[in-house]
Amino acid sequence: MSPAGHDLPGPSDDGWTEVIRHCVAVTVPDGDRIVLVPGTKVEVLQRMGDSCTVRNEYGHLLRVGGADFDAIGLEASERAVMISGASSGPFEMDAVTAALHTVYDPEIPVSIVDLGLIYRCDEIVDGDGKRRIEIDMTMTSPGCGMGDILCDDAARVVRAVPGVDDVVINLVFDPPWGLDRMTEEVRLELGLL
Repeated sequence: MSPAGHDLPGPSDDGWTEVIRHCVAVTVPDGDRIVLVPGTKVEVLQRMGDSCTVRNEYGHLLRVGGADFDAIGLEASERAVMISGASSGPFEMDAVTAALHTVYDPEIPVSIVDLGLIYRCDEIVDGDGKRRIEIDMTMTSPGCGMGDILCDDAARVVRAVPGVDDVVINLVFDPPWGLDRMTEEVRLELGLL
């Protein structure tokens, strides 16, 4: 049984599953929010971190967040469980980086860190001892509709890191993103070397 009390249907032999409850999805790459209704057929294409990318019967790509995994027959992601339970412990900047590594591009299975979308990530402690994480990040193109979605994901996972009181994310486009921002491993994996 899922956390919502539904039997998880799981994918059929052909890889398709039916949505069992209303859930929000985001169109890829436009970033428009839509509602998937019960009975809608979807095929899970990739599941990385706390989101997955599905294709509907019309061939459209949609991103579904971890909170709605049960609606499409998936168990809650391990990261979603960790985020819901994370609130104490000592602060470590490495934990911020690790959290950002769990946010993935919805079109290719690569984290925003490995894609080179994170330009700056700094810890700022104010006079009251409150810790703010400031992040400058970019998108692969200024017209990418997923910018707000990925920024929200990054803020959510970093905010869940023990010891973080606030997160500020600045979406920047200077310098422009380029393939050289990706890690060498990712470029090799994608055949870009």
